Amino acid sequence: MSTRVLIVEDEREIAELMALHLRREGHEVTCVEDGEQAIRTLSSESEYALLILDWMLPGVSGLELCKKIRAEKGTHGVPILMVTARAHTSDIVLGLEMGADDYLTKPFEVPVFLARVRALLRRSSALDNSEDRLFTIDDLSVDLDAYRVTCHKKELSLTPSEFKLLVALVKSQGRVLTRERLIDLVQGEGVTVVDRAIDTHIFGLRKKLGKCADVVETIRGVGYRVKI
Repeated sequence: MSTRVLIVEDEREIAELMALHLRREGHEVTCVEDGEQAIRTLSSESEYALLILDWMLPGVSGLELCKKIRAEKGTHGVPILMVTARAHTSDIVLGLEMGADDYLTKPFEVPVFLARVRALLRRSSALDNSEDRLFTIDDLSVDLDAYRVTCHKKELSLTPSEFKLLVALVKSQGRVLTRERLIDLVQGEGVTVVDRAIDTHIFGLRKKLGKCADVVETIRGVGYRVKI
């Protein structure tokens, strides 16, 4: 998998800090300062493994850029980490709903930034592997083909809603999923989930996961994710 990373950040010191640590991890990094440059770069160069976007950019905002990237055939699947000073819950929800895969607020700690990057790259790699039907996180195992979930090798009995919720979260490891996104992902034959009932299903899922319950994290006011 390519490890080319595009950083779109108009604060030079922050861009250089992120680039420095990403290069130390072996990634090839390109930095641009505004949305227009990012669009030109994405249209003229080979694909990137990850995009890191600031929200408040000159010209095209990071939010607009995120939406545009998701609409373009060539870039719609690339992981996006939004790094911004906008830390209000409503901003985080909006960023995620516009297409960001994860959201990190400034100021940030470098180890947390790198952990988010690694998680997004792992997730992207797993999704690219169509043969990946077994997911293991710590002592939790989810087998899609066998419709089987185990914790510490003990098989758990989940409802269809709980199983689909867990699968959606596991497939998006490290990515925050809003309640609305979870509803979209799990609705289907035999499964009906509405509005805040997601919280009830998550509560029931955690209870059944027992010793593995801490795998599912609550992002207060936003949604849920499976831990990195």
